Order: sequence, then C-alpha cells, then structure tokens
Amino acid sequence: MKKSVEYLTGLLLLLLLLAGCKVEPKPIAYGAANCAHCSMTVADNRYGAELVNDKGKAYFFDSAECLAAYINEQPEQGQKAAFLLVTDYARPGQLVDARAAYFLQSEALPSPMGMNLTALADAATAGKMQQEHGGQVLDWDQVLLAVRNDEKLQ
Repeated sequence: MKKSVEYLTGLLLLLLLLAGCKVEPKPIAYGAANCAHCSMTVADNRYGAELVNDKGKAYFFDSAECLAAYINEQPEQGQKAAFLLVTDYARPGQLVDARAAYFLQSEALPSPMGMNLTALADAATAGKMQQEHGGQVLDWDQVLLAVRNDEKLQ
C-alpha cells in the first residue's frame, strides 16, 4: 500500500512538472516589458509583438518591424520559434500569428519604429484600412524583406 501511494505521488509530481513546461505565448506586460531588439519599453498595445522559442522563453517587441529585424539578424531564432506573434491593430492587445497576418504599410499609420507597419488579422480589414489610409498590404515574408532592405514605403 505504501509503495502505491509513493508511486501515485511521484506520478502526480511528474504530471505537474510537465504541465509547468508547456510552451505557449505569454501576455505582454505593456509599459513594463522591454523590446528584445531595440530595448525600448513595449508601450502601445496596438503594435506589440512576441517570439516564443521552442523551450517556451518569450521575447517581446514594441513593433512588428523590431520582431522582423530580430529574426533577420538571428534567423535560427525564427526557424526554432514555437510562436511568432504580432498584435492585431483592430483588436489592441490581441496577438495573432505573424505568418498569417496582413501588414498595412501606410504613412497615415505611424508605428513605433518608423516603418509604418500595422498588423491585421484578416484580409478584409486590411483592405478596408488600405482604402481609408492608403499604402500597401504585405505578408510576413514581404515584411522580413522590407525590414532587411529598410524599405519605408514604395
């Protein structure tokens, strides 16, 4: 009987340990977190971004362009990332997959680091905002290239 209790206790502790190691996005502490690329405080909940590596460590960014610059400088971090997330401008504080997001690059919507990149979760909202503010809609690969080439607008 004593061995059964010890076995069950050990199994329970192992399950709790495994549950604590879950790789998942972390909430961005706006106003307190620092950007992993430029060290500025992540302050605007319309532009924050996050990379969670394969071990569950979260890195925060003040904009999509800082996330892209970080990945351009350290491509292995992007390849091993469990999550690459950007904030949906239409829903401040809501993170969406950067690789599936749409990015409106418009001078009418200045982003924290000056590339004027605004992330949006869906194509319809991106198209509507493009009609209202002008600019061009990019996908994540185009954002990586634009940041690599320091292309403000075309």
